[in-house]
Amino acid sequence: MSGTTVTGDTADTADVVEAPDVVAGVVEVVEVVEAVDESVRNDAAASPSKGWDDGFIARRASERGTAREGALRPLPEAYADLPRPTSYTGDLRVRLDALRELVGLSRTRLEGSTLGEAGRVLDEAAARQRLSSQHTVVAIAGATGSGKSTLFNALAGVSISETGLRRPTTSAPIACSWTDGAAGLLDRLGVPGRLRRRPWQGAGPGDELHGLVLIDLPDHDSALTVHREQVDRALELVDAVVWVVDPEKYADAALHERYLRPLAGHAEVTFVVLNQVDRLPGEAADQVLDDLRRLLDEDGMALGEHGEPGATVLALSALTGDGVGELREMLGQFVGERGAAARRLAADVDAAAADLRPVYVAEGHPGLDERAREEFGEGLGEAVGAVAAGEAAEREWRRNAVKACGTPWLRLWRWYEASRAPGGPEPVVEPETEAPETEITARQRVEQAVRTVADEASAGLPAPWAQAVREAAVRGAEELPRALDVLAVEATGNGRPARPAWWPSAVLAQVLMTVHQVLGVIWLFGAVCGLLDVSLQTPLLVLLAGTLGGPLVEWACSAAARGPARRYGQETERRLREAASGCGRAKVLDPVSAELLRYREVREQYATVAGLSTTGQ
Repeated sequence: MSGTTVTGDTADTADVVEAPDVVAGVVEVVEVVEAVDESVRNDAAASPSKGWDDGFIARRASERGTAREGALRPLPEAYADLPRPTSYTGDLRVRLDALRELVGLSRTRLEGSTLGEAGRVLDEAAARQRLSSQHTVVAIAGATGSGKSTLFNALAGVSISETGLRRPTTSAPIACSWTDGAAGLLDRLGVPGRLRRRPWQGAGPGDELHGLVLIDLPDHDSALTVHREQVDRALELVDAVVWVVDPEKYADAALHERYLRPLAGHAEVTFVVLNQVDRLPGEAADQVLDDLRRLLDEDGMALGEHGEPGATVLALSALTGDGVGELREMLGQFVGERGAAARRLAADVDAAAADLRPVYVAEGHPGLDERAREEFGEGLGEAVGAVAAGEAAEREWRRNAVKACGTPWLRLWRWYEASRAPGGPEPVVEPETEAPETEITARQRVEQAVRTVADEASAGLPAPWAQAVREAAVRGAEELPRALDVLAVEATGNGRPARPAWWPSAVLAQVLMTVHQVLGVIWLFGAVCGLLDVSLQTPLLVLLAGTLGGPLVEWACSAAARGPARRYGQETERRLREAASGCGRAKVLDPVSAELLRYREVREQYATVAGLSTTGQ
């Protein structure tokens, strides 16, 4: 078999191992490849019938007429099908929509770094959706000397990627595509045009690897940082990965801890190949393969055995070709299903959901129940002094009853005392320090009630949402004390309470008692002075009846006023508690409930993303 071998190193781009038949044509193409790269793209865009050749040397050589019989040939006309965009349907589409909604609802509550991976998955999903669904991008990754480039060449049927003792051998990603229309995918992966190849045999739609785009990556353990960065970037973009390990480095901690363990959730798009089994004598290959399976199981990677989904693990020798056919058949079946991109994306969504779980999944069932709401209302009622206000209203009611139903002489005395107050000594007032102390105490009670309800509402919530709930409660509590003061004045400042129906009768009785006293005094005075010819007994009895009857009526009215006064005080207390509770609900409970509702919304979206049940979280 004749062909060309082109190194992946940029410095060695022009180094060509020449086959006798094609040396002239290939050398000429390599010399001008960079110069014509852009013109070929423009020609392909202007003339669709020509098609874009993705910068493959074989096709350029054929089009220039310099390649001879036996060289790499262009693909048949029927094989140059146009790429069709990927379409996500079913469960994956629902999960992506939920993830997009989840990120949107969480931007104001979570840090950008927390949502970074989820945003990257959404961006990659959109980018992959715009590209071809007829291609499956599979990367071959491995450590230095594992033989991944040899396996790459064996699958391609031609020596494309350089192999040898010089390390690192592969210095940039090299692509081999079995299908036209992969330029967008390769551009996304950053594979330069000069490193895009075709398999040795021009295959049509009937080829088992139809639709495969195979990428040979640099060594993941390369001493050069740029190589490791290229590997890490490519592993985030490809649809599947073939990990090539050898009998010496298959248990390398760097491989398992940096790649296989973090990508354990991507088992369905992972192939693990034990290469160089021709170096193992007897049953040693089976023993090493079993140990490799054990290590993968410890990494948490499911193995696709007994028909179960998971990673494919097999042994082969890329050098002798033993097992390569089996891997080729597996890859052909894998590519033919056209589901690798969706599987990879589903695994990415699973990984993003696992990373986000601590900020969305609560322990228990956080929220506010009726007990917490009632206790908060009672706490605000205590803070606003509802009990004291009720007692004051009760005393005021009884005092008004005494004023209305008391003896005229007592009312006259009270009027006299009130008239002397402006000119008399100043009434004793409490020290000025009492009011601020009382205000501070009330404010402290309000803060305590708010803190208690915030802790109750945020108990068990993930840290960001618990913080949001507390901040909402604190913001609402800033104006709460002032609002409660206004409500207290409005609730208790409605003027004198309404008089009961028996008050006029009591007042009339007091008037009659007063009349008795006046008549008794006049009658007695007339009898004593001889102006009236009556005995002293009768006016004395009238005077005594009026004198004793007035206090008796007052006492009776005071006793009768206790029940209505108590009811009035209780009504005042209830009204003030309800006003305080309503103010607290508007200022604190409603914002807290809004945050809890937002959390429930994002939790439902997260459950959809993670494939969980909202009741099973």
